Amino acid sequence: MSLRNIGIVYRKELVDSLRDRRTLISMVAVPLLLMPLLTIGMGVLSAKLVGQAMEEVPEVMILGGEDSPKLRAELERMENVRIVPAKSDYAEEISSKQIRAAVEIPEGFDTKLASGAPMTVKIYMYEGELKSGFGANRLQKFFRDLRDRAIRERLEARQLPESLVRPFDIEQQNVAPAEKVGGAVLGGLVPYFVILLCLTGAMYPAMDLTAGEKERGTIETILCSPVSRTHLVLGKFLMVLTASVATAVLSISSMAVSFGVGKKMLLGMANGAADAALQITMTGKAVISVFFMVLPLAVLFSAALLAIALFAKSFKEAQSYISPLMIVVVLPAVAALLPGVELNTTLALVPVLNTSLVSKEIITGTYHWKYIALIFASSCIYAAAAIAIAVKLFQREDVLFRS
Repeated sequence: MSLRNIGIVYRKELVDSLRDRRTLISMVAVPLLLMPLLTIGMGVLSAKLVGQAMEEVPEVMILGGEDSPKLRAELERMENVRIVPAKSDYAEEISSKQIRAAVEIPEGFDTKLASGAPMTVKIYMYEGELKSGFGANRLQKFFRDLRDRAIRERLEARQLPESLVRPFDIEQQNVAPAEKVGGAVLGGLVPYFVILLCLTGAMYPAMDLTAGEKERGTIETILCSPVSRTHLVLGKFLMVLTASVATAVLSISSMAVSFGVGKKMLLGMANGAADAALQITMTGKAVISVFFMVLPLAVLFSAALLAIALFAKSFKEAQSYISPLMIVVVLPAVAALLPGVELNTTLALVPVLNTSLVSKEIITGTYHWKYIALIFASSCIYAAAAIAIAVKLFQREDVLFRS
C-alpha cells in the first residue's frame, strides 16, 4: 500500500472540497453557529421566559366561598395573584389560558376551619403549562401557610408545643459537584448534538466524492489515473473523515466556549432557570475524552456514507439513500436521553448508543474505564468493517458504473 498515493488523492479531494460551499457550511459554519445558538441563545431565552413567567401576576378564579368572608378577604388581599369573577366554564378558561388557575372553596370553610372539621380545597390548573403552574403554586402556598397557622393557633390554645405535630424538619442538601449537576442537566444533549453534527459534516463530502463525481462525469477520469482503486477510496475516505472530525472538533469546542460565555451572561438573572444554567460546565478533560470517544464513530460514519453514496447515480439520488441513515443514527442517540437507560455491557456494544451513553457519563465526570475500553474497541471494529466494505465496493464495476 502506497501512503504517497493515498496522500495525493487526499490532498486533491481536500482542495476540491474546500472550494465547495456546501461542504464548508456543513463542516464549519453549522457547528460554529448552531452550538452558540443552542447553548447561549436558548439558555438565555429560556431563563428570560421563566423569569417573565415568575414575575407575571396570574389571574385566578375563586369558586364558592360566599359563606366564608374571612377566607375570601385574605385571598383578595394576596399581592401576587389577581382575582377574577367566577364562571361555570373555568376549566375551559384555564385550558385556553384565559386564566391561570382556579380554587374551589368547600362550603362553610371558615366555620369548619374554626371547629377543626376535615375538608378538601381543590386547585385546578393546566398541567405542564408554566404560567398556570406558577399560579397554582402561589395558591397552594397560601393555603399551606393558612393550614400551618391554624395548627399553631390550636396548639397555642391548648398550650402544646409545635413540635407535637412536627417533631423534626427535613432538609435536602446537594453534595454532588457542579460538574455532575450540570452533566445531569445536559449530559445527554451534548453527545446527541455532537454525534448528529459529526454525521452531517461528513454527508456532503461523501456524496460529492462519489455520486457527485458520477454526475459530473469525472469518475472515469479518476479511475484511469495510475493509482489503484484501494488508494483512491482510502484517499476519498480520509477527506470525508477530515470533514467529520473537523465538525466534531468545532462543535465540541464551540459548545464548551458557549457554556462559559452563557454562564457569564446569566450571572445577572436571579431566577431558578439561571441558577440551574450556572451549574452547567464542561472541563477540558471531558472535552478531550468525548472527542476521542466520537473519533471511531466519525470513521464509521465516513466509511458508511461513502459506501452508501457510491450506489447513487446522482447527488439527488445519494441524498435519498442517505436520508434513512439519519433516522438510524438519531434513534439510538435519542434513546440515550430516555430516563432509565444506563450504560451496561450489552448497550456498550450497540453503535451510536454506546458512544452517546459513555459521553453522557464522561460529561458528568464519571469514567467507567471498563466500558470506555469496550466501547472504543467495538467502535473501532465497526469502523474497520465499514472501511473494508467501502474498499470492496470500489472494486465492483456494477456499482461504480450503475446505469
